[in-house]
Amino acid sequence: MDAPTTPAAPTEQLAAPSLLQLIWLASPALPVGGFSYSEGLEAAVECGEVITESQAASWLSDQLHLALARGDLAVIAQAIPAWREGRLERIAELNAWLLQTRETSELRAQTEQMGRSLLEWLRNHEGASATHIDACAALQPTYPVAFALAASQTAAGVRDCLLAYAFGWAENMMQAAIKSVPLGQSAGQRILARLSRDIPPAVEAALRLPDGERQTFSPMLAILSARHETQYSRLFRS
Repeated sequence: MDAPTTPAAPTEQLAAPSLLQLIWLASPALPVGGFSYSEGLEAAVECGEVITESQAASWLSDQLHLALARGDLAVIAQAIPAWREGRLERIAELNAWLLQTRETSELRAQTEQMGRSLLEWLRNHEGASATHIDACAALQPTYPVAFALAASQTAAGVRDCLLAYAFGWAENMMQAAIKSVPLGQSAGQRILARLSRDIPPAVEAALRLPDGERQTFSPMLAILSARHETQYSRLFRS
């Protein structure tokens, strides 16, 4: 009989308060409205691009690697240390880049609405300074920049913060797939399992990405998002 394997000891243990704060920030229950967006997935279902569990999983995996990792996650990786060091000019630069690279009105409205909602949540919780909250509010804040402000108040490393953000995105998008394809709960959990395997390499890629290689170039996603603006029957705001 094989000897039982011993789990490898973690090299670094995140303090419980910071771990819980990241779980809280990643939760779909956070009142920022993430559940009301499909980010073009509903339009992909409508036009027949996504009609099965396998197609939904592949669609979201591609979106994770080609859009989220090269855009939002890469910005958050830079914004967290900038917030911690008080480099507000750098924050403004990153926020402006996000606003300029949202390719449709729906995608821009989503990041602005979620950014404002998270900032309002921060105003009612201890942690972020009033100075930083006001500075963020003055920027017409995007959700990734507001998330970076919230995450910067924990003792968590940047990598852990990116993992939390990506998993929160994955949970919301899995739920969008369940409702729009539609799929059952077991299929949703299989999709989430695949995304959970894909998230760590996506985070590592985002951490390595220099400013000059950051991008959000996803033509099909932009086209479907634009189509969604005039789609007759819709469950989601994007």
